[in-house]
Amino acid sequence: MADTPLNVAANTTGSTTAGSIEVGTAGAGAQLAGPGTGRDRVRQPIDARVAVEPSYDVADFPVPTGREEDWRFTPLHRLGGLHDGTAAAAAKGEDKVELSLPEGVTAETVGRDDARLGKAGKPVDRVAAQAFSAFEQALVVTVPKETVLTEPVRIDVHGEGGTRFAHVVVDVKPFAEAVVVLGHTGTGTRAANVELLLGDGAKLTFVSVQDWDRDAVHAAQQTALIGRDASLKSVVVTFGGDVVRLHPRVNYAAPGGEAELFGLYFADAGQHLEHRLVIDHDTPHCRSNVVYKGALQGQDAHAVWVGDVLIRAAAEGTDTYEHNRNLVLTDGARVDSIPNLEIETGEIVGAGHASATGRFDDEQLFYLQARGIPADEARRLVVRGFFAELVQQIGVAEIQDHLMAKIEAELESAV
Repeated sequence: MADTPLNVAANTTGSTTAGSIEVGTAGAGAQLAGPGTGRDRVRQPIDARVAVEPSYDVADFPVPTGREEDWRFTPLHRLGGLHDGTAAAAAKGEDKVELSLPEGVTAETVGRDDARLGKAGKPVDRVAAQAFSAFEQALVVTVPKETVLTEPVRIDVHGEGGTRFAHVVVDVKPFAEAVVVLGHTGTGTRAANVELLLGDGAKLTFVSVQDWDRDAVHAAQQTALIGRDASLKSVVVTFGGDVVRLHPRVNYAAPGGEAELFGLYFADAGQHLEHRLVIDHDTPHCRSNVVYKGALQGQDAHAVWVGDVLIRAAAEGTDTYEHNRNLVLTDGARVDSIPNLEIETGEIVGAGHASATGRFDDEQLFYLQARGIPADEARRLVVRGFFAELVQQIGVAEIQDHLMAKIEAELESAV
């Protein structure tokens, strides 16, 4: 892999980084995967490379072979059968779930017929459909209308082996404000759907932490539906697991919605950490901003980041940007970073993307070493600064301190 400076401002192409921009017009000739125009397309795949429509039915998705665009980076043989149905026949495991609910917040387990399930969006791949078809009860956490929480909601999931399918709904009613932390620890093979429902004027900071044991497998679709003038801040943090494949998605229910998607990941030797984002701008005057950062160390450490943003013909006044940066700490690590931007209307505020992958910035290291800081400590300081910007987005000191301690522990092993 060729070294690339980390301060690259534009998209970089090569063996580890690629991207595309497709621009259409608002009139005839603008094409998308699947038929229909405007709102009729909301259920269609937004990526022309994806041939299967979203569905709740596993049978609607062919078993992936690894040759498909949306599966070509994923080590299917390490998914524990989540992709081909054999996981359903395996011995089921249990999750130990602990809840910390501030006053006024409710949590309930509901059956498959609950009207809130699937409201944010349908599964978009076979694993998500398998999870939707196989879960027994869903957890629904509700923040009442106009409630402003002063402490976070905590959902701590500890896997205790086996195979587990789960469904979680976070329902933030109109004009409520909340921080929700979904943490994952332990082991097992787990597939899940997470839905975030934001009512009009609501504000949600959603933090998803993957701190699994080294042998865990985790695949999840995280789908948000953002109401009028509502705002979502999503912070995804991935450290643990053997294979982790997350699929955050954003849909807008009305104008004025805002989404900020932040993420950080730290891949060690042999780990596969994959994040695939989709932001579907089909509604006028909405905004999105994506910043994901990753670090890798060790032989066969592999990170995949794919960011798909679609601005549909009806989405005038859209303002969007996505950025992925990766810091390679040792030889033998690999990054695949692919930002994609598809535009169907020229009536937008702004749109762009950037991706950069490289090693340490020599100028930064020289500056620190010139002031008497040893080389190893200088490298740690650079990595801490690299991640600190995103950790601070959480806004909860206790969680931020814990994550920075995890980053420090990762650095102690190699840097």
